Amino acid sequence: MTDQDFGDEFQTYMLVVAHPDDSEFSSAGTVARLKDAGKRVVLIQVTSGDRGTSDASVDPAELGRTREAEQREAAKRLGMDEVVFLRCGDGSLMPDLELREKIVRQIRVHKPDVIITHDPFRPYALHPDHRAVGLAATDAVYPTARDPLYFPEHLDEGLEPHKTAEIWFFGPEHPDKVVDITETFDRKMHALRAHVTQVGEAAELEPRMRDRARELAEGHPFELAEAFKVVQMRR
Repeated sequence: MTDQDFGDEFQTYMLVVAHPDDSEFSSAGTVARLKDAGKRVVLIQVTSGDRGTSDASVDPAELGRTREAEQREAAKRLGMDEVVFLRCGDGSLMPDLELREKIVRQIRVHKPDVIITHDPFRPYALHPDHRAVGLAATDAVYPTARDPLYFPEHLDEGLEPHKTAEIWFFGPEHPDKVVDITETFDRKMHALRAHVTQVGEAAELEPRMRDRARELAEGHPFELAEAFKVVQMRR
């Protein structure tokens, strides 16, 4: 895959993820490719990961602030255009109307052509926050964000309906879009290392990440990959 494969049809990509580091683990190599191709990339961070620790003595508020700072640094390393923190409760997300409205609002603000998010339909997707964000993002795209009678208060704020063309689900059981990240894998790891509270220096993590990227690239004419399931919302 070359940068031309991203084409000129889509210019704005929006990641919607549950926790700081979810975007880097799943999609950082692809984000780097998108930025190299001149695309706009926005990250919607649903929680601040304030419960993501095995240390019971940690103050959740302080952890959330730290992880937000780590996410900003990771995004800076990848050249992302904007990071938005929704600051929903870590570990308590539900795919309800409240969360859907928050995501619809961001869709109408940023007008993405493509949304990249968790695959909520993968068998045995165990993390409830991941399922909730994937489902809420899917429900936000179709039909909610595109039709004006959903959340009409947005119209009063000047937020017009928007039709997103595609959803890319990361972590799918059966991917159909495999992105070559051979040249951007090191940038992916550099971004991941910004999440010090979660991965430290990532010395032990890097070989596992490389092995997984090799697995995803099997059968393709490149060494390392990230993979997605694409759902087309309009044509």
